[in-house]
Amino acid sequence: MQTRKIPATIVTGFLGSGKTTLLRHLLANAQGRRIAVIVNEFGELGIDGELLRGCGIGCDENGEENGQLYELANGCLCCTVQEEFAPVMEKLAARRDQIDHLIIETSGLALPKPLVQAFQWPTLRNTFTVDAVVTVVDAPAVAAGDFADDPVAVDAQRRADDNLDHESPLHELFEDQLATADLVVVHKTDGLTAEQLAGVETAIRAETAPGVKLVHAQHGRIAIGVLLGLERAVEDMIDQRKTHHDEEEDHDHDAFDSVQVALDVPGRDALLAALRGVVERHEVYRAKGFVALPGSAMRLVVQGVGTRFDSYFDRPWRDGEARQSRLVLIGSGLDAAVLQAELNEALATPVAA
Repeated sequence: MQTRKIPATIVTGFLGSGKTTLLRHLLANAQGRRIAVIVNEFGELGIDGELLRGCGIGCDENGEENGQLYELANGCLCCTVQEEFAPVMEKLAARRDQIDHLIIETSGLALPKPLVQAFQWPTLRNTFTVDAVVTVVDAPAVAAGDFADDPVAVDAQRRADDNLDHESPLHELFEDQLATADLVVVHKTDGLTAEQLAGVETAIRAETAPGVKLVHAQHGRIAIGVLLGLERAVEDMIDQRKTHHDEEEDHDHDAFDSVQVALDVPGRDALLAALRGVVERHEVYRAKGFVALPGSAMRLVVQGVGTRFDSYFDRPWRDGEARQSRLVLIGSGLDAAVLQAELNEALATPVAA
């Protein structure tokens, strides 16, 4: 009889910190471990889930049926924890003899503590234990004095209540992700000076519990033994980890909008210029999607935080696959029709040489 609890690692971190990159590397170097994955995506396109399915480790389009990839698409995981999350965990529990480790990648907007507390439920506690909470931090953003690439947009998220004496709720969320961490991955450290890196570590340690280890990483490359097997049983101690949201009976992320746009993209430079223009005019915090470029057999992945955008080709378009350019924009006060119109207009205007 199988009595061993399945260890679960919760990977959290703010938008664009590199959680999916870290997870892709981890899965590609699993060293024989049978790892189940839950990807919690904010937005209907499921960009991160698709990137993981394309990582070359066997996560195919029927991943949910095969028990390899579970992707929840209804906003932050802690908000859906009593709905989608529980049935998925029940499916995994029924296959516990086939799983060595569970990894849950939360959305960048999720609070880790309520998710960990869910593992206190008797139905989960008997089968799972939280091995550790791993928080991924964007080191260049922290070195710049922020936790995200666009501090102006972040400041616009301040609560409507003028009596609140604190930073933006997003800043509180970032601090809560650090307060619940067992391990902090200081990501994208290449390019930082020793002085900058020391400042980043000082800022992080101001929010973490004593004894929490910080590890540096570039491009998600961390040894699997560093991330898995910490055996912290976090569900037993999570109530003692104090966060900004402890006194709230419930929380919501109604301030965040997630909209989709479908585009006719003439070229990569034109798209990135159009997106930067939209970010400057609207409270867009995150953009990500797949793009079909004219004459290209490869699919382009576009990801952006604030005005900083990355793009790369991930795989060829498959036979019979619709070659469409679709992006998810996440932010505050977003109007899908307005964003669609502005992007269409910008992409129809030739880019100056």
